[in-house]
Amino acid sequence: MLIGGVFSGMNISASGMSAERLRMDIISLNIANINTTRTPEGGPYRRKVPIFAPRAPQPLFNIPFVRLPVSVTPGDGVRVLRIEEDATPPKLKYEPGHPDADKDGYVAYPNINLATEMINLITATRAYEANVTAVRAAKQMMTKALEI
Repeated sequence: MLIGGVFSGMNISASGMSAERLRMDIISLNIANINTTRTPEGGPYRRKVPIFAPRAPQPLFNIPFVRLPVSVTPGDGVRVLRIEEDATPPKLKYEPGHPDADKDGYVAYPNINLATEMINLITATRAYEANVTAVRAAKQMMTKALEI
């Protein structure tokens, strides 16, 4: 289990990188569908949002019959719990000639705000970069430890 302890920081950062990569993919999907007014499910595309949750913590040591306090049981990273659709109502635009217009001439467009998506994309990119930096730092520390 000692090896797991050495690499646990890298594993935690790797889980964060995977989660942020998925978040960036979902943001890209939202931006790509910003004008999609018709989906196979019916109605306009609905903005998707990933829901993250912490992974279950694992004990630092695996010693039979010994219980460690919770304070020395670190988290194990992050996981994607589910991907939800945003419940915000669609944006209505008056376009009576549009094939998806209702009887009053309004077209339901996706509930996506480009500025919000771009801010979320920048935030996800920064979080990904922070995890990469943490992995690099852990790698440098391991390399220095091997030089001793």
